[in-house]
Amino acid sequence: MKILPIPLIRKADAYTIENEPIAEIDLMERAASSCFHWIEKNISPDRKIKVFCGSGNNGGDGLAIARMMLGAGFMADVFTVSPPEKMSECCRVNFETMQTMQTMQTMQTMQAMQTMQTMQEMQECRKMENYSDFPAIGEMDVVIDALFGSGLTRPAEGFMAEVIEHINSSGALVVAIDVPSGLFIDETTPTGKNHSVIRADYTLTFSPPKLAFFFPENDKFIGEWKLLDIGLMQEFVDSAIVRNFLLEKGDVSQILRKRNKFAHKGNFGHALLICGSTGKMGAAVLAARACLRSGPGLVTIHVPKSGITILQTAVPEAMLGIDAGMDCFTSVPELTAFSSIAVGPGIGKSSQTASALKILIQETKIPMIFDADAINLLSENKTWLGFIPKDSIFTPHPKEFERLVGKSSNDFERNQIQRDFSHKYQCYMVLKGAHSAITTPDGRCFFNSTGNPGMATGGSGDVLTGIIAGLRAQAYTPLECCLLGVYIHGLAGDFAASTQGFEALIANDITENMGKSFQFLYGKL
Repeated sequence: MKILPIPLIRKADAYTIENEPIAEIDLMERAASSCFHWIEKNISPDRKIKVFCGSGNNGGDGLAIARMMLGAGFMADVFTVSPPEKMSECCRVNFETMQTMQTMQTMQTMQAMQTMQTMQEMQECRKMENYSDFPAIGEMDVVIDALFGSGLTRPAEGFMAEVIEHINSSGALVVAIDVPSGLFIDETTPTGKNHSVIRADYTLTFSPPKLAFFFPENDKFIGEWKLLDIGLMQEFVDSAIVRNFLLEKGDVSQILRKRNKFAHKGNFGHALLICGSTGKMGAAVLAARACLRSGPGLVTIHVPKSGITILQTAVPEAMLGIDAGMDCFTSVPELTAFSSIAVGPGIGKSSQTASALKILIQETKIPMIFDADAINLLSENKTWLGFIPKDSIFTPHPKEFERLVGKSSNDFERNQIQRDFSHKYQCYMVLKGAHSAITTPDGRCFFNSTGNPGMATGGSGDVLTGIIAGLRAQAYTPLECCLLGVYIHGLAGDFAASTQGFEALIANDITENMGKSFQFLYGKL
């Protein structure tokens, strides 16, 4: 799925309005309806709801949602921040429609009840002009944030910042419409004491997703986000030129190659894993098991002598290449037999290992996979980076990435640095995380949609390295290896979490669920 920057999202709206065709107010109604249906399913009508609406189209969404909630029997009060004459056209239309609806409801109620108390208890829509107009918000209330949309051009300051802070300090459940008010989408949100951002529990965002949603620094603002389809014309999205993508099932299912009935192990390549050292042989075991589960014909694990018994016992399906050293990687094996080479899990950082890694880089003629201590050693010997084979793959976690490329001031900058690294060294990089980011030599970035917090456990990265190495042995392209490997890794983790939960999940559980992941992609689950 393409991730469109805000200017292209605006053009997608305009294209849909012109070519579906549909009136802008009706497209807003469609968006509001999708939000209302989520609210109706997930929020009890017994809870008091306060809807805060700005003067733009995001405010129009909020007003339309409030009207729908009132019609369904929800207790919703609406608060606006500007008079109708300063609202966008669609916002003003929804404001006037809701005002008419409330007037009719009030008259009907008064005729039936004939009490002033009933008038006071009616849901209200009023304008806030200063702090004294702010409503009390209880911890059991629900706030709908429709103050700002996705096209924010400057930080929220002054009165609007006060409104945001009033909501944030309430302790109420907050549902943001499209984006949390005050959040910048295509660039980092400026910091400062006068800049405020809504801290939402849920964000109901309109497809396609926004770049800011994939960065850890924004999690405290966005909460759990739900992608709602409002029917933007797919032909515009298909033709849009973008550099960011969300990786989904359909993207990776088409990469998988079905096996021929008469295939044999020689058709699926030979993977070499250089991993393990005394005390860290578990990394070699985990990488090897995952590699075998990803489908290569043969797997060889190159380990120091102290790992022979461990690996022969734990992974009998793999062959062993025995290093000259007793405790760590010290010598490079003959490489001509292998169709993929991965190095790093558990190898340590001894001087002997560093020397062996340098020789490995110099002698290897095919793209390599670098992980863990191999990346750490390259971080200490950056001149070696110029010699890595083109189209190699790096799989760092955030700290390894920082050691390799340096610190960044925010996640947007970090993402750009990652792209720059991939371009400079003509390599692919998988920066592991909640939405693992895959950057390519041509500047694209793919964010993964699978995985869960239970995968934040030792050995999870070793499993990913094994998967990618196994796929590469089968002659998948480096990009295909990254996309398919990361997606399967996360999906297997999701299957594992469904039975183990987050806390009890261990790295081997991911490997044990890889079969389900392949079956799912083939449509058999």
